[in-house]
Amino acid sequence: MPAYEFAVSVRTQYLPEQSNPDRDQFVFSYTITIRNTGSIAAQLISRHWVITDASSRVQEVRGLGVVGHQPLLQPGQQFEYTSGTQVATPQGSMHGEFFCVAEDGHRFEAPIPEFVLAQPGALH
Repeated sequence: MPAYEFAVSVRTQYLPEQSNPDRDQFVFSYTITIRNTGSIAAQLISRHWVITDASSRVQEVRGLGVVGHQPLLQPGQQFEYTSGTQVATPQGSMHGEFFCVAEDGHRFEAPIPEFVLAQPGALH
């Protein structure tokens, strides 16, 4: 029986040159690595993000693909991209899922584990 699974890992970076703390604008980049850890080729079709700042304000983002791509990954292949977000506090978090379709038509979700966005020095 085929295994349907994408593993997702994340690296984040605070972007001081694009941020304006006096205006409650904190900008972060995040680099996502998606690896097909299953046994069948599958394509990433869309994404859903939940972005929460330290004041519990939530933004939800849904869209097709990632950075203009809908990568088809063979077992063992990976795709990496960098994107960004802005929150109104020096720290926040993001999580979500990618919606995928395998070669055989099976649909599945690849969870994106929660990760922290933090201006250096904002976490104690």
